[in-house]
Amino acid sequence: MKHFLRFSDLSVEEVQHLFDRTRTLKERFKNYVVYQPLVDRMLAMVFEKSSTRTRVSFEAGIYQMGGSSIVLNMGETQLGRGEPIEDVARVVTRMVDLVMIRTYEQSILERFAAHSRVPVINGLTNEYHPCQILADAYTFVEQRGPLKGKVVAWVGDANNMLYTWLEAAPLLGFRLRVATPAGYALDPSRVPANAAGLFEAFTDPMRAVEGAHLVTTDVWTSMGFEAETQKRLEAFKGFCVDRAMMARAAPDALFMHCLPAHRGEEVAADVLEGPQSVVWEEAENRMHVQKALMEYLLLGKVES
Repeated sequence: MKHFLRFSDLSVEEVQHLFDRTRTLKERFKNYVVYQPLVDRMLAMVFEKSSTRTRVSFEAGIYQMGGSSIVLNMGETQLGRGEPIEDVARVVTRMVDLVMIRTYEQSILERFAAHSRVPVINGLTNEYHPCQILADAYTFVEQRGPLKGKVVAWVGDANNMLYTWLEAAPLLGFRLRVATPAGYALDPSRVPANAAGLFEAFTDPMRAVEGAHLVTTDVWTSMGFEAETQKRLEAFKGFCVDRAMMARAAPDALFMHCLPAHRGEEVAADVLEGPQSVVWEEAENRMHVQKALMEYLLLGKVES
């Protein structure tokens, strides 16, 4: 049994397999070809954090693959009344085939997985967002080819997205340039040892995006940090990805954002809606890579 709690849970070969399967599954979807290898399989989705894209992509994805899903909102279950996460894992995973959890602390996810009888997927934690980076990396490959040897520029704070990009860099062979304002920089203790030579840190985003093949960002205030909103708006002045910033990147650079986006804050509206933006393709690809992931976790390497 295999879990997907962090991007580094995958090997290079497994990532390539998932990308190959994503391409196949997406083509079938676009051509209305029915493919349902997960008939009679049940996905439980546990939400402590609110969600749009994660819920829709997993729910639609498991349905397209022939399975079913059940949603467990934390406040509507005994978890909201203090039942230990270990007990929930022992019970729920006797009744379902796969669990996706979207929560705050990575430790909650890991405690659940340690007592689970079925594969567990990280739908987002404060520390990591591996499904999103899997979709982002696939989107680049789909649009431009392999990431190996390319430069990815991150503009924003050191959040769960950035730390997951750092885990992806050694596996996919790209370099990462990180632009963060003072007070929101990477924690050196959380940089994977095998990524140490693959990233550069900047306080000037214009320098970070110079010649980059992909420019990506996120909201300045992630879920759970709303009390810091005003402070962050001040700290992040000059970090909005606008046309002038994109002009410093490679001529064919792509722009990505995991959404939801705040136009005029972390990204200018004309960049989000512009010709270099692939945010809508990126959002759709969450569903397709997650279908490939669920297939792999439940059935192993399927080639058909």
